[in-house]
Amino acid sequence: MGIFLSLFIYLISYLPVILARDVTRVTIFVDATKTVATNDEHFICATVDWWPHDKCNYNHCPWGNSSVINLDLSHPLLANAIQAFQSLRIRIGGSLQDQVLYDVGDLKAPCHPFRKMKDGLFGFSKGCLHMQRWDELNQLFNRTGAIVSFGLNALHGRHNIRHNAWGGAWDSNNARDFLKYTISMGYQIDSWEYGNELSGRTSIGASVDAELYGKDLINLKNIINELYKNSSSKPTILAPGGFFDQEWYAKFLQVSGSNVVNGVTHHIYNLGPGVDPNLVSKILNPQRLSRVSETFGNLKQTIEKHGPWASAWVGESGGAYNSGGRHVSNTFVNSFWYLDQLGMSSKYNTKVYCRQTLVGGNYGLLNATTFIPNPDYYSALLWHRLMGKGVLSVATDGSSSLRSYAHCSKEREGITLLLINLSNQTDYVISVHNSMNMKLTVKGKDINGESSLSRDIKRAVSWVGSTASDGHLTREEYHLTPKDGYLQSQTMVLNGIPLQLAEDEGIPKLDPVRVDVNSPIYITHLSIAFIVFPNFSARACVV
Repeated sequence: MGIFLSLFIYLISYLPVILARDVTRVTIFVDATKTVATNDEHFICATVDWWPHDKCNYNHCPWGNSSVINLDLSHPLLANAIQAFQSLRIRIGGSLQDQVLYDVGDLKAPCHPFRKMKDGLFGFSKGCLHMQRWDELNQLFNRTGAIVSFGLNALHGRHNIRHNAWGGAWDSNNARDFLKYTISMGYQIDSWEYGNELSGRTSIGASVDAELYGKDLINLKNIINELYKNSSSKPTILAPGGFFDQEWYAKFLQVSGSNVVNGVTHHIYNLGPGVDPNLVSKILNPQRLSRVSETFGNLKQTIEKHGPWASAWVGESGGAYNSGGRHVSNTFVNSFWYLDQLGMSSKYNTKVYCRQTLVGGNYGLLNATTFIPNPDYYSALLWHRLMGKGVLSVATDGSSSLRSYAHCSKEREGITLLLINLSNQTDYVISVHNSMNMKLTVKGKDINGESSLSRDIKRAVSWVGSTASDGHLTREEYHLTPKDGYLQSQTMVLNGIPLQLAEDEGIPKLDPVRVDVNSPIYITHLSIAFIVFPNFSARACVV
């Protein structure tokens, strides 16, 4: 009752504004006869980076103690935030990973913490991962059910040969010793990633020739096969963790060959620098958001042609680079970009999407100091709980400002629809139709003589939803808005209720409102909604 009352009050409070705005009717057709793509069961992923506290951008140092080395692993909010996903995928990696030494085995170099160094890559020296810290990290992962991908140093033993190009042979001994230690301790690593942003013309800081890199992957595959030969499960290999360069990606896949690389990872920062004063307007620009679809499409084609045994991953994505946008990336408005990315990438058969970061920088899902969830944390959690693996085709007669994505529902019958309203002027009244029930029409009549109007009415009631206590069929709605209507609020509101931690610092319940399935969906301007249609007639979504 409380949730209904809150939503009612929320809608009433907006009524004068709603009446003054444009209201547009839109029809959305969902084709649930077949899936157009498939995500991994653990699609949502978040990164933990290596940046130390003195990593700064634009005279601001937003990292604090949030790195692999100094993150407070005992903080109860950190564990609660990970456990809420039950199985959150975590990728350990970032710009400094190719300068990390593992303090184990026959390491012949000194193993010191990262420090500022003028001539070092990204302005830092080499750093050290002590095995005691690795033990502590794995205790957290085991306790919270995290699924771990770890990025290995691909520059160890190499040297700079010109500009940002690095050559020489990869010294795999330190990595081998690290893997041996990990196996000996029984630590479960889902995947090992090789290098970070070393891919040719789009490399950042350092680059490695694609042929040399491809041969390294064969070497890494042999090491994994050897060390894990007696293990019940063998980790997969991810590569190259860089910005997409079609020629370079094609070459490394050709050289490494069949079934060496399992996940082809690429990075996305399609909003530009975090200091850009136009960051909010970029996020709300549908044309700007859609540009990256070309990258998704080109990577998909490259994999199909040169590495059909592998799948596409977004290995790192923070929207705005250089630690994200201050007072933007950690606020409600960023969820327009983030959820649109999740929906769009899914359509191109992306298996995993790793958000930069779980904690750290301006773009962390959690506050870098307090670990209190930022709005995007709840967006990620709702996606994880509601959106299943099967991606469905959606057609609409609406504006590009209304983004719509549909998936089979997570571990239940039916479908879930994600609606994103980027417009600051238009509210939408939406009717959702099941394309399974569409029939061929000629001049307003179908082939059986039924009128289009009567057919539309039948389609509108063709859903099979949950049954409310009064016997009516219902759907579940999760409406997301910013607190007080302020787009750069750090508080997300769900169905009129601000999302705040429970007294025991637990993640709050994310409860829907249930609405008569035959009523239209109302999406206010600059808002987001997940709409769940339980037991929707979906041939592609049989559980």
